[in-house]
Amino acid sequence: MAYRAIDLERYARRRHFEYFSSLQYPYVGVTQQMDATDLVAGCKRRGCSFYLAFLHAAALSADDVPELRRRIHGGGIVEYDACPTSHIELLDDETYCYCTLRHHMPLDEYLPYAQAAREACRRRGSIEEDADVESMYFISTLPWLHYSALIQPVAGGEESNPRITWGRFARDERGRCMLPVTVLAHHALVDGVHIARFYQSLERRLRELAADMEA
Repeated sequence: MAYRAIDLERYARRRHFEYFSSLQYPYVGVTQQMDATDLVAGCKRRGCSFYLAFLHAAALSADDVPELRRRIHGGGIVEYDACPTSHIELLDDETYCYCTLRHHMPLDEYLPYAQAAREACRRRGSIEEDADVESMYFISTLPWLHYSALIQPVAGGEESNPRITWGRFARDERGRCMLPVTVLAHHALVDGVHIARFYQSLERRLRELAADMEA
């Protein structure tokens, strides 16, 4: 995947980058409850996968935040032009495999492409990493639990792939379907304001996607 190097001499967060890179656990995570009511209803009407529709929206929302497309590379910072997703597919024996997807296409094209890729992944059953693993967003779900916090494993070192996770939705006192969505990122690259921008973009994209499904 194509990327460009960030000039650290002109990088406004250089001192932040150096400081957080020196920490033993330099990761920052947030869990936010997202209103998925209208998208759930739209997917039911259309007979399409809520999981894939949400994954598409989440990946595009991450793309909207340049800091989430940045990775630590060779002691410096690079910014990828495009970041595919690597998500977990559960297998019959309750282990899993990794499925790589590109999402830079309209949803109507993405859904059949992604479904075919999921089926192929489950047939292979492999947990081998893709050659472009550094560029990826790591996606996982916890569909059995409506959670309020989540701690994820990380490799450490220069491993700086953002992780996006969501759980089972639950209805609140208004009857709205609320979905816990977690973002974990390397603090040397990403601050709270950047994570907030991801959630703002995701909220907008979910609203627009649900409106498109009503049309």
